[in-house]
Amino acid sequence: MDTCAALVRDYEAGIGVTASSMPAPPDPDTNLAATLPVWSLAGGAVAAFAAATDRRRQASGFAEVPQRLEPGRVAAAFSSEKLLRIDGAGIDQFAELSGFFRAADGWVRTHANYPHHRTRLLEALALPADSGREDLVARIAGLPAADIEARADEFGAIAVRVRSEQEWADSPQGKAAAAGPLVAVDRRGDRDEFETVGAATQMLPLRGVRVLDLTRVIAGPVATRALALLGADVLRIDPPGLPEIPWQYLDVCQGKRSTLLDLRADRAVFDELLRTADVLVTGYRPGALEAAGLDAAGLRPGIVHARVSAWGETGPWGARRGFDSIVQAASGISLIEGTQQHSGGGSPVGALPAQALDHASGYLLAAGVVDALDARERDGVGRDVRVALARTASWLLDAPGRLSEHAPARLPTVDFTAAHDAVVTAVPALTEYPDYPWPAPPYGGNEPAWRAG
Repeated sequence: MDTCAALVRDYEAGIGVTASSMPAPPDPDTNLAATLPVWSLAGGAVAAFAAATDRRRQASGFAEVPQRLEPGRVAAAFSSEKLLRIDGAGIDQFAELSGFFRAADGWVRTHANYPHHRTRLLEALALPADSGREDLVARIAGLPAADIEARADEFGAIAVRVRSEQEWADSPQGKAAAAGPLVAVDRRGDRDEFETVGAATQMLPLRGVRVLDLTRVIAGPVATRALALLGADVLRIDPPGLPEIPWQYLDVCQGKRSTLLDLRADRAVFDELLRTADVLVTGYRPGALEAAGLDAAGLRPGIVHARVSAWGETGPWGARRGFDSIVQAASGISLIEGTQQHSGGGSPVGALPAQALDHASGYLLAAGVVDALDARERDGVGRDVRVALARTASWLLDAPGRLSEHAPARLPTVDFTAAHDAVVTAVPALTEYPDYPWPAPPYGGNEPAWRAG
């Protein structure tokens, strides 16, 4: 069975659109090779986005574009951080205190790439602020994994106990994560008249669509970058006092514009942007925006509000922080992938060959936005579009095609890169687009305003 096509069917059935078809992709060889069918997840997510794009083209009166998945190109897009070069140098994806650590009775995985997450992790473990990796190793080794996980949650840090697949599936949070459609598109009751801008073209079917991007890291930015690829005016907003990791920004902000805005101090400016937006994309934990007093649908009736979270919006972990690597560890993926990666001994934990939960969730969220925009053009009603990394993980865990033995995943090839001055990045996953509209602009270098014209 073509599991790429199976993911597309699952996506389309979940949101209620007519099933599409596309040619079977070529043999992926060892691109994204893993025990779990990562290629099916990656290729399927990109194919779902491509199919939604063609539905948008048809709704706008344009012909479809013949779709063809190129495995090497998709693998490069999903492994973009491995291809990223800044002044000729690669990057370290994880910081000193991020990774797997042996606890007193098992393993934990931490994520401390951001300075504030590092600070919270050290506070949770009662370690001095200048502690290094050796200090963390020693401290974690003396504590039960469950205690570390609980302390991290209490302090707003990010660390989880490594679980087996079955343990996760049997837990309340695992059951909640697996519930519901792969992408949820919910029709709200608010509506408004949205002006149909006649600037769309076959290759830029979202030209004239305004997108506010309040996301970071990978999944949300991948979604908004995909929308920018189709011509949307994407304005990314970051808080002035909490800078993004520089390499991460360069890797996922192509085709967008970037501004700094304090949503509390500059609320009137943000509200005005929101009143004239078509789409809002957020990556805050469920309930955080509402707690801050932001009512997107109240300010902009009919808006498409796209949300990405780690664990979903229900269940005991709905409000917890999380990243791709953390979801892999909690859901059983790390133990599954570690079985072969470390068959010769040593650590029993491993990881997927790419941050595939992040990237796949991003393309699926972008597909949901495109289809929600089409639906809104028919009835004027606003919609919420939701994805969760843990729900994407459950699809991967349930998908057929596991390999007990496989060759190591190949590194992505530089054939699918583009150079802009000192920065080299992966090109778009969609074969028909040679590059993004422009490289990532200077961080925070744009005014908080929509593009003129």
